[in-house]
Amino acid sequence: MNYLFRYLIHLCLLKIASLSAVVDPKLSRIWGPGLYGDKIVMPARYFFVELVDQSNNSIRQNYKLINVVIDGSTKTKKPCRLYTNILDRKDGSFIVRYKLYETCSYLKINVGYENDLLADSPYIINNDVHIDECLCPKKDVDSFLEQWDCGAVPPLITHRLKEFGQINWETQREQLIKQFDKPHSVSLCHYIVKNNQIHRKCYGKYVGFNMFVDNILLSLSRKVVLPDTEFFANLGDWPLSTHGMHEKYPIFSWCGSTDSYDIIMPTYDITESALENMGRVTLDILSVQGNVEGTWENRAPKLFWRGRDSNKYRLELIKLSRKYPDLFNVSLTNFFFYRDEEDIYGPKSEHVSFFSFFDYKYQLGIDGTVAPYRMPYLLAGGSLVFKPESKYFEHFYKDLQPNVHYVPVKEDISDLVEKIQWAIENDEEARKIAMNGQKFVNRNLLPKDIICYHVHLLNEFSKVITSAVNDFKDMETIPQKKVMDCDCSDGIKDEL
Repeated sequence: MNYLFRYLIHLCLLKIASLSAVVDPKLSRIWGPGLYGDKIVMPARYFFVELVDQSNNSIRQNYKLINVVIDGSTKTKKPCRLYTNILDRKDGSFIVRYKLYETCSYLKINVGYENDLLADSPYIINNDVHIDECLCPKKDVDSFLEQWDCGAVPPLITHRLKEFGQINWETQREQLIKQFDKPHSVSLCHYIVKNNQIHRKCYGKYVGFNMFVDNILLSLSRKVVLPDTEFFANLGDWPLSTHGMHEKYPIFSWCGSTDSYDIIMPTYDITESALENMGRVTLDILSVQGNVEGTWENRAPKLFWRGRDSNKYRLELIKLSRKYPDLFNVSLTNFFFYRDEEDIYGPKSEHVSFFSFFDYKYQLGIDGTVAPYRMPYLLAGGSLVFKPESKYFEHFYKDLQPNVHYVPVKEDISDLVEKIQWAIENDEEARKIAMNGQKFVNRNLLPKDIICYHVHLLNEFSKVITSAVNDFKDMETIPQKKVMDCDCSDGIKDEL
């Protein structure tokens, strides 16, 4: 009752503060790569808007009071075809996304609040703003990285490449193929990037996930001339180049581990969402932030989780929830690994929209077969994430700080109840950690960051290869799926 009373008082104070606050149009902030659409080409561009008062404090306001008009014209002076989407983050800030369906030779971005223009609006681009399907690669990788403001090489890339020194594929290629050509247990693709063309040959019975590697390589090659390079990509969950082997094999994988040498790239999931947001993907880092219904104050103080039975500690989670029902809303959605125990840990629950996870204050990033690939989205949603210890990691985990961006728990989750109780008793500290996690995502895991990471990875990897890069006759050349006729005055003229 005491908690409920404090909660209601807090809501009332927030409401009063919101009603009395006055937006300062000029102090309000607008930033993001979408303001530089002629320089940064993505499938969907985006930027952020933050409303502040005269004291430079963020103000929560109804997104319907935000006026965003993005329009432009083609070279033939016809209106550009584009779609605009506004996402309300419920904290006084908004995400504006826009997707072009044709190249604009002129673009104007107007952002206003009621009758006033915000910050430096309008933002005018008098250059070509290409659609993502334009094959207009920038000639120089370093210039691309600078233009996109990609920053320094991620430390994990540098650290992992140091394990190998120089790589001579002439002496290692056949050995690697022989080691991992196991059709029923390993799915692996050999890639050659030569003259900005993509070639590959795959090994394994189930290689359909090569489409994810293909897609990012094709997307990158439309934006920048990739360095000639040769690499192997693991299409499975588990890292392949384990410490117990006689040789270290430089294999690209989506998931790393403390007992393997695999070179980590962003997961297929977050990469695909970066390429397909405002497209066929509805769950992405940006959409999560704009489809959460409640603010921190009105989320239920329970841990919410749904998932399949791909880790024995997920079964322990079900046990905990039955012992402490006031702290948990968790259930299994499918039984595959422990089918004979469904009577104990079931029944299975129905699908729940991922956006509804954030009706609750607490989330759990627990391993499945490997690292939980939903981790970026959990952090993005603004709830407090509890993360069990694990040997598995994604490309960004090393940059996360425990008790700053998330709350660590033991691998066997034996201290999870204690940590949840701490969060309930220290609500403001828990909220700050949750917000830090979301800020981390917005600084490191947005679509631009995922593209930058891949370019850094391929660029740095190409530097350690000492053998000549040549494609092989038995390789398949991967064509661009859809290329538009574009005027590439700042890139390489498309000759297709």
